Amino acid sequence: MSSETFFRDLLAKADIIIDGNRPWDLQVREPRAYERVFRHGSIGFGEAFMEGWLDCERVDMMAERAYRSKLAEKIEVGPAFLEAIKVRLNPFGSRSRAFEIGKWHYDTGNDLFEVMLDKYLVYSCGYWQQAETLETAQRDKLEIICRKLQLEPGMRVLDIGCGWGGLARYAAEHYGVSVVGVSVSKRQIELGTRLASSLPVQLRYVDYRDIDEIFDRVVSVGMFEHVGRRHYRDFFAACERCLKPSGILLLHTVGYLKEQPIDSWFNKYIMPGVEFPTVANIADSVGETLVLEDFHTWEGAHYDKTLMAWFDRFQDGWDELKKNYDEIFYRMWKLYLQGCAGAFRADRMRVWQLVFSKGGLPGGYAYGHHYSLD
Repeated sequence: MSSETFFRDLLAKADIIIDGNRPWDLQVREPRAYERVFRHGSIGFGEAFMEGWLDCERVDMMAERAYRSKLAEKIEVGPAFLEAIKVRLNPFGSRSRAFEIGKWHYDTGNDLFEVMLDKYLVYSCGYWQQAETLETAQRDKLEIICRKLQLEPGMRVLDIGCGWGGLARYAAEHYGVSVVGVSVSKRQIELGTRLASSLPVQLRYVDYRDIDEIFDRVVSVGMFEHVGRRHYRDFFAACERCLKPSGILLLHTVGYLKEQPIDSWFNKYIMPGVEFPTVANIADSVGETLVLEDFHTWEGAHYDKTLMAWFDRFQDGWDELKKNYDEIFYRMWKLYLQGCAGAFRADRMRVWQLVFSKGGLPGGYAYGHHYSLD
């Protein structure tokens, strides 16, 4: 069987037609793409797409069909095996290499993220239970986090993986707390510090393991995916060390329903070393004094809508962005944003928010609104 025949037959199982006329059909601009995908799996597909050998109007719709039909498993046997080994050897969560992901992905350019994100520059899943716009979805997410943390004026909060300080600014503005945020991205810290200049917010370019101060609350949103499985215990140990007795920790993370390797193209080009945990991974790594008080799972639709909103803004701003980025970058980010949207739409991943207390809470934990914003 030729690589072309194999690829056509494989895609047909997901109702994707080569050179078809539906939005999710795959267009082959260069016949060498068949062999490239056949030999190199996900990386070959992604690189062929980036170079224009392959194209698709709606990658999200194509990706959803591919994930639901488990096509990747049929072409990624070798790469998947290697990825499973690399999970055990992943160096990116180590202290010596923790700053590399900041340089690789988050330092891409503040101009890009200012175009793509909401006014708080929140680069994690929005909460769309009541929202109809990205701005509202991110505001509602920040609000629900603050309520779950039970913030009160005068409290001191540690934000691990603070990004551009959006949560820190929101909490300081609306709840009267002071915030220390840490990030491994210089550009995030530079812009975030300017945006928070009038608030009791301090953003630091430092590894989370180097923080040794006491806080009333600790929060981490969208950073745990970069910790690395070998360092989960280090992460929770740092949270325990920094929390006062009966303090609250909120962890917001993307997770897999069952353990599986990261897509090899995503690992090479988008976020090297990223590892999505399972619930079991987290439960096995929490220290003795952290008590799980609340677990909130978000269906994939929340991140699907967020990613598609980011892509719409990215595309709308491309005329300005292309002064600093080339066509390969555009195609890479289209595949990244729309491809991830399709993965969440196919329910391959979930978003979780876990609330822990240090040693338990007198009277127990009661959020009170059952995740409602009314």
